[in-house]
Amino acid sequence: MWQHCPGRVDDMDDAIDAFLTELREVRGISGATVRAYGGDLRQCAEFFRGEGLAERWADVRPAHVRRVLAHLYACGYARTTVARKVSAVRGLYRHLRARGETASDPTVGIRTPRRGRRLPRFLFQTDVEKLLAAPDESKPLGLRDRALLETLYATGVRVAELVSLKSSECRDASELRIVGKGGRERVVLLGRHAQEAIERYLEEGRPHLLARRTPQGEDDRLFLNARGGALSDRGVRRIVHRHMLTACAQHGIGPHALRHTFATHLLEAGADLRAVQELLGHASLTSTQIYTHVTRRRLREVYDQAHPRA
Repeated sequence: MWQHCPGRVDDMDDAIDAFLTELREVRGISGATVRAYGGDLRQCAEFFRGEGLAERWADVRPAHVRRVLAHLYACGYARTTVARKVSAVRGLYRHLRARGETASDPTVGIRTPRRGRRLPRFLFQTDVEKLLAAPDESKPLGLRDRALLETLYATGVRVAELVSLKSSECRDASELRIVGKGGRERVVLLGRHAQEAIERYLEEGRPHLLARRTPQGEDDRLFLNARGGALSDRGVRRIVHRHMLTACAQHGIGPHALRHTFATHLLEAGADLRAVQELLGHASLTSTQIYTHVTRRRLREVYDQAHPRA
């Protein structure tokens, strides 16, 4: 089961590639999501072919989709993972129908597994201060890391948005124009500390990193790796994980936690929910409202600790 035929390319694979290209180049979906959807869809295609159910997406029926779901549950996949795989297949069929490549959608009537509502992880202010102070600013990479952490916390940008920043756009800037998910544009603000960290990195750190690059023309990306090339999503995650472990002894917390921290701290300080939605680039206010649960929980903790009759 789930057998793959090496080197085999048919219209199922071609359709997946076309859909992923649309997600990446037209809708601006993050690289991590595109990779996850690609893996999900190829897994489903292999199942359909391996079980002799379908050789084309147009041949897939609702009963076939239910067999995939039953197999995934039998293999012990978490509900969140199964839900993502269903979303990937739904998205593919919307793509195929829009292009006129299939007349039916076998996912209609298939219920998406309900995902547990998990509150986002965030840092308290004391931990943020420790994290921001962790990089060694006597070194070029330390200056880069300080600027990177300050930018994540000051703006709440996603990792994919962070690595796309250009140095020419960030020099002497108090606000940045970001193109986020779905090609939606928004403006994010840089506080004084973030501006100062970026300026110092641009003056003292980035030129040293750029000098290590092989002669191929200057890269205008703001954040560079140790070899002078553009810093990747994975590189950002490694940097944040390393400093988080050193400064706060926190395992498993990545850069997205700073996005959550940004939103939570704004709301705790009395920021308007709509303003936070705009700064985060959420298409729907529903996505932002989860942070109100976080702040209420924090208020309850403070009340329980501080009030004599709590």
